[in-house]
Amino acid sequence: YGLALYAVGHSVKMQVRAAHLAGVLQLILAVGVLIEVVRRFVFGSEPESLVMMAIAFVALIANTSCLLLISKHREGGAHMKASWIFSANDVVINLGVITAGALVAWTGSNYPDLIIGTIAGVIVLNGARRILALKD
Repeated sequence: YGLALYAVGHSVKMQVRAAHLAGVLQLILAVGVLIEVVRRFVFGSEPESLVMMAIAFVALIANTSCLLLISKHREGGAHMKASWIFSANDVVINLGVITAGALVAWTGSNYPDLIIGTIAGVIVLNGARRILALKD
């Protein structure tokens, strides 16, 4: 959000640059998430379902609030489009993490965490692709 705020009032070129930097950061995040999923698959993991759900719930409230605040600007400059993309993705991912936490608690398996983690990584990767494709 800091990049989007910085770009407010700046030229279209600066707004696109801010969006693209956000896209690169999203790309790095996606790769990190997918690497972590592979690491947890190879070396095992014991996800803490209650912690997962609690943190994801708080994040869901924050991300939903942000999404509502920027919703009327989502068709604005590239910087606002980028903010909309990653905020909407965050809300979906938060719901996924809550679901994964519940499934981990219910099944006692770490597979829901790995599956939702992979899906989250792909969502962020797709968001990065969409952000990096923004032109104006």
